[in-house]
This record gives sequence, C-alpha cells and structure tokens, in this order.
Amino acid sequence: MSAASAITVLARWQMPEATVAEVLKLAATVRQQSLAEPGCLGYEVFRSIDEPGSLLLVERYRDEAAIEAHRQSLHYRELVAARIVPLLTSRQVELLRA
Repeated sequence: MSAASAITVLARWQMPEATVAEVLKLAATVRQQSLAEPGCLGYEVFRSIDEPGSLLLVERYRDEAAIEAHRQSLHYRELVAARIVPLLTSRQVELLRA
C-alpha cells in the first residue's frame, strides 16, 4: 500500500445535546471494532469544545475496498446505520486523499 492510495474519511455529526452521551458510547464501540478491520489504519472521534452536539470522526482506510468493507460490516450496519444515524440532525461525510 502506498500512502497515496490511503483515504481519510471526515465525518461531521450534529445531534441534540440530549443524545450526545449515547452517540459517544456507540461510537466508542464502532471505533474499537473498526480498528480491528484489516483495512482500517486509524479511527478517532473528536467532540467540539464550542458545540457540544457536534462530533468529528477522522478515519483512515487503506483504499476504496477497505471503506466498502467497513460500510458492509455488521458493526457499521447495526450501530452506525441503525442506531446512530437516527439520533443525528445532520451528517456530512467527506473522502480525502493525500
């Protein structure tokens, strides 16, 4: 793998403050399970200091196939798609390459 083929995913999640604790708990589980994926190079969750209902996820994957494997994983489908996304008021995802 070359560094040029690696892809960074920036995901910005907005949610009501009342759901932040639940989303953070679920995101911690997703992070742990994602880091165990062979194509996942990094996965960090950041909470905004100025906007408590705003999270930034910074994920790194080996290539497009690794991102697709992540999206098809059981933990992504059960935790992110089924449980986290319904709690969000806004979700933006950007893919970046160095």
